[in-house]
Order: sequence, then C-alpha cells, then structure tokens
Amino acid sequence: MNDSPFIRACRKQPVDRVPVWYMRQAGRYDPDYRKIKEKYSLLEICRQPELAAEVTMMPVRKLGVDAAILYSDIMNPVASLGIVFDIVKNVGPVIENPIRSAEDVERLKPIDVEGDLPHILETIRILDRELDVPLITFAGAPFTIASYLIEGKPSKTYIRTKQMMYSRPDIWYALMDKLGDMAIAYLKAHIAAGAKAVQLFDSWAGALSPRDFRTFVLPVVSRIFRELKPYETPKIYYPGVGSGELLAELRDIDADVIGLDWRVTIREGRRRLGERFAIQGNLDPYVLTGPMPVIEAQAAEIIEQGMEQPGYIFNLGHGLFPEASLDKLKALTEFAHRFSESVVQRKTREKEVKRHVHP
Repeated sequence: MNDSPFIRACRKQPVDRVPVWYMRQAGRYDPDYRKIKEKYSLLEICRQPELAAEVTMMPVRKLGVDAAILYSDIMNPVASLGIVFDIVKNVGPVIENPIRSAEDVERLKPIDVEGDLPHILETIRILDRELDVPLITFAGAPFTIASYLIEGKPSKTYIRTKQMMYSRPDIWYALMDKLGDMAIAYLKAHIAAGAKAVQLFDSWAGALSPRDFRTFVLPVVSRIFRELKPYETPKIYYPGVGSGELLAELRDIDADVIGLDWRVTIREGRRRLGERFAIQGNLDPYVLTGPMPVIEAQAAEIIEQGMEQPGYIFNLGHGLFPEASLDKLKALTEFAHRFSESVVQRKTREKEVKRHVHP
C-alpha cells in the first residue's frame, strides 16, 4: 500500500499518474446501493460489517478509484458518548436531546470504541484483508459535530452554535475538549484496525470567520493532529465548503493533506497554505450535471494546477450528490488517470530536452 499512487501523493512523492477518489463515493448515485437502501437504513448498514464492507468496495470495483473510503457516518461515534440520534431521510442527523448547558456537556461519556463500536472496527479489518487499494477512514471534526449536537439538526445559520461560542465559551471549550478526545480515540482505533489514511471532516467550518475559527476551533483541530502525528498513516483535513478564507490559519497543523472546496483554485489554495501540504480536490460536484467535454475541460484545468507541485489527489470539492451519473464518474476517473499520465510524460520529455540543451 505504501507504493500506491494515493499514499505516495499524500506524502508528496512522485507518481506516474494522479490518484483519484471521491467524497461520498459509496452512495445513492449507484443503483445497486439504492437497492440495498430499500432494505436497510444507513445506520443499519453500518452495524453489519460484511454489508458495510461490501458497500465500501462497490465504487472501487465500478469506478476504478485509487482509494476506498469507509462506508460510515460522522455521527456514528457520537452514540458512544450517550447521545441519542437518528439520520432522517432528506434532513440529516436529528438529536433527541440537544446540548444546551454545562450539565449536558458534563453528562457526555468518554468514547469506548471497542465496547460500543466493534462493528466499525470489524468493517475496517475486513476491508484491510479484502482491498487492493488503501482504505481511508474518517471522523467528524468537533465544530461540525457540535453544530449538530447544539442545533439538534442541520442548520444554515448555526445560530445556537455561535450563541454558545460567544456567550458561554466555558461550555463551548468543554464540549470541544470532549469531541476532540472522541475524534482522537476513534481515529487511533481505526489505524490499529487497518486504516491506511484518516480524514477529519469539518464540513461546516466555512460558516466561521477566520478570527472565530482561529479562536474557537483551531486549537482542538491542532490537538487532534498533534496526537495523531506519531502515526505514519497519512492524515487529511477537509475544512469544508466555503473554507477558502480559513486556509491561511492551517499552516501549522500536523496534517499531511488539505482538502479544498471549489471556491478557491488549487494554485491559490497552495499559496494560502504555504505550500507545505499535499492538496486534495476540488471539482465542483455539480459540474457532473454537464456533458463530458465540459467535465473533462474543468478536470484538466484542476489537474494541471495540481501537478505543478508534488502531492496532489484529484477529488471533488464536496461529496457526491444522489443524482450524479455512475457512467460519468467512471469516465471522469478514466480521464483523470489518462490525462495525468500524459502530463507526467510531457514533463518527463521537457526535462530530457532541457538536459540535452543544458548538460
């Protein structure tokens, strides 16, 4: 696995072609997955390791991607803290008793991954045996998880979340500490079970100003990656949609890869980050509604910029949507491989020419 294009790109090592995977690549765009969902909910699939492993592997076989991402949900570990929730169709996570007070935070239990989430670890072990590409596992970042726990459901304004941040920072930081501990323990258990890379999803951090992100969120994100630093497993941070203005705040975190959304170019993202990280992204998912020539033209522009420096992984700027076309995704994956191979070959020829001209 260490020689796979994905792992090499995470480590900013040379690759013969750009690796490709997609956020939410195991999902509702696949007719076979939709048939499974007719029988089981997301959480029911997650509780059946053989089935969850099969759903994880389906896009690897169908799309030819260079990494698998665990079929799971960022809310799964929250159950171990004592939070009762459900994933409601067309809504998202809905919390039975939202967190609104210091007492609510104090009641949260420490996560027990082995005791409460053995099905997740067994799924990872199965995939470690079965996959011939690296497995990425993930956790939800504290701000994103907190936004669900405090609001009680997905929000567009995050009004209660921000009210707690501004009005009761003592409660906020206590919650961040517990959710940070959860993410650290959860991802360490994933690595022990066989995860080959881990990603921290902060899907909604883009709702924050750089000042608020730096004050209320960055300390716990930094702590999570600091705790994971001793592990050789590549570590990815995805700061979510609309997060371009936050990138300069990330320069010192101990991640290996930063995922970009489509609102900032790869070139500009690298500039803001200080060019220390490998980069992942960042095609607008909804470009996939267009014809293939449009999709390929936008992908080519992104890949060209990505390949200007070592350490680039082609992905979307956010997760796949249910109406996406399986055929287009497969064609896009093949195009990204083919196009990036041609770029590598072109650059190799250019180096050879320079060597002959200036020996």
